Amino acid sequence: MKAVAKFEKVSFEQFKGNVDDLNVTENEIREMYKMIKLPKRATAYSAGYDIYAPFDFSLKPGETIKIPTGIRCRINDDYALFLFPRSGLGFKYRLQLNNTVGVVDADYYGSDNEGHIFIKLTNDSNEGKSLEIKTGEAFAQGIFLQYGVTEDDEADGVRNGGFGSTSKI
Repeated sequence: MKAVAKFEKVSFEQFKGNVDDLNVTENEIREMYKMIKLPKRATAYSAGYDIYAPFDFSLKPGETIKIPTGIRCRINDDYALFLFPRSGLGFKYRLQLNNTVGVVDADYYGSDNEGHIFIKLTNDSNEGKSLEIKTGEAFAQGIFLQYGVTEDDEADGVRNGGFGSTSKI
C-alpha cells in the first residue's frame, strides 16, 4: 500500500476554540483533547480509517450535531480524504453526514483553523431509534482517493477556510 497522508491532532488552542459551545470547563476540554484518538484502519484490508468521537454524544431522531474531531490530515497533493458515517451506523440509524459526503482537500491542512476536521451528523431514523456514542468510539470513516484534473485546468486559487471557502466571491 502507498502512504499518502498523515493524521495529526490540531493544537490544544485550536481545539479549545472549536469546542467552546459545548458548555464545558477548560479542564474538561483538556481531558477531551488528551483522549483524542487518531484515525486508524481496523483490519489490513479496510479502506476506511475509523474516526473516533472526542466526547460522548447522543442523537435522537431528527437531531443534528457538529463534532470538532480534534484532528487534521496532511495529504499528498493528488489525493483527497472522503468522509462517510460508519456503515453500520448508517444502516442501523440512518446516520448521515449533513453534506452527504465530506471532502477534505490537501490544501485544507494549511488553513487558518489548522485544517481542523469537523463532521456534522444527523440521525435520520424513521424508526424512532436514538444513537449513543461514547468517547473514543468510531462514528465515521475516511477514505483516501486519488483524483485527476483536466488538460486545460488553470486553478490557481489559495484556500483559507473550510466549508465552501473556495467558492466565495
